[in-house]
Amino acid sequence: MKSIDSIPITKISRASKLVSTGAKVGVNYLKYYGDKMVNSKDDAKERLNQNNAEDIYDSLKQLKGSALKVAQMLSMEKSILPQAYVEKFSLSQFSVPPLSPPLVIKTFKKYFGKNPEDLFDTFNATSVNAASIGQVHLASKDGKKFAVKIQYPGVAESIASDLALVKPIAIKMFNIKGKDSDKYFKEVENKLTEETNYILEVEQSKAVVEACKHIPNLKFPQYYEELSSERIITMDYMKGEHLSEFVAHNTDQDRSNTLGQALWDFYMFQIHKLKKVHADPHPGNFLISEDGELIALDFGCMKAIPEEFYVPYFELAKKESLENPEFFTKKLYELEILRPDDSKEEIAFFSTMFHDLLSLFTQPFHHDTFDFSDPAFFNQVSEMGQRYSKSTELRNMNGNRGSKHFIYINRTFFGLYNLMFDLKAENVKINNFINL
Repeated sequence: MKSIDSIPITKISRASKLVSTGAKVGVNYLKYYGDKMVNSKDDAKERLNQNNAEDIYDSLKQLKGSALKVAQMLSMEKSILPQAYVEKFSLSQFSVPPLSPPLVIKTFKKYFGKNPEDLFDTFNATSVNAASIGQVHLASKDGKKFAVKIQYPGVAESIASDLALVKPIAIKMFNIKGKDSDKYFKEVENKLTEETNYILEVEQSKAVVEACKHIPNLKFPQYYEELSSERIITMDYMKGEHLSEFVAHNTDQDRSNTLGQALWDFYMFQIHKLKKVHADPHPGNFLISEDGELIALDFGCMKAIPEEFYVPYFELAKKESLENPEFFTKKLYELEILRPDDSKEEIAFFSTMFHDLLSLFTQPFHHDTFDFSDPAFFNQVSEMGQRYSKSTELRNMNGNRGSKHFIYINRTFFGLYNLMFDLKAENVKINNFINL
């Protein structure tokens, strides 16, 4: 993949890039109007989505940073976005053009005040992995191999302006209305700001490793504070293949089950025991070792789960809660899904909608074991998402629904469910974490 020698870092240069992309999208729509006159409407719409997805992604991968991170988040919303966008935006998980070696050396020196060879015996300036916020390089010192993650220049400084640029798109996509919407964007901005603080990430990573190292079939790298800084992280080099690459060829069901159990236990232990969770569960953050163990990476995005959210959220995961209308309604208010100023029509609509969603989405918690390889469950989730995303009734209502904590907790569960389905894990013990 061709490397890049510079990144737009000023507000004006980044905005200009998106404006030029908007012009391309406009041209695509003009082509679409002509296309659907001579071809089927569905085929024309699919070509429009493919062209728009390609142009938007090509722009975002040049910008990197928060704009690309939002694309990564959206790629996990498989029931909301057209497939063309999901496929293209999914590339942001582990396939992004890297910085050129000269820019890498310049960035390293800026962030550390030293050249790489002053800290390491060897340092490869060509990256082995490039993502939305940073890229990874191999290094060695005293015979030990390291992975060195370097943040792209300008990323931390452009978070607020990047989100301001993508905010109109998100508002339209998720039907968010009113001044109350700011709490959701502030939640995303705060999390992205944390993700650019590599000193915090090292601290969080070491805490997760210490708390979860006892979980079977799960491995982590060690992190080195003395070789890290606010924009650079040095950790053990972990040999393995990305989870998405592994599942493409794996035929060993027992290995799938073992990995799926390890992944599920890891998340349930964090959520229920630590009340803080790795809220970025995409394939690029997990490797499979040669010994068939799960390797967890990248703890920049950790979401604390406050008690006032945790209690009603998981009370609604119980089957008996869903069967008790009075209790169910009470919890919807506690979670800010229903609002005091709602009309009777809004109360009825959102009560029914979330009862449908939760009845389906909480199914794994209603059993001792669950088969995550069953396509019927995931097809139902996708179909329901598609149905509500196309609902004209929903579009006419205020989309500001739920506590701000839903953003990253729901993202965590959507990502986890998708990874479990990718692994085709069967007979997963749902409450195994209790005995760990």
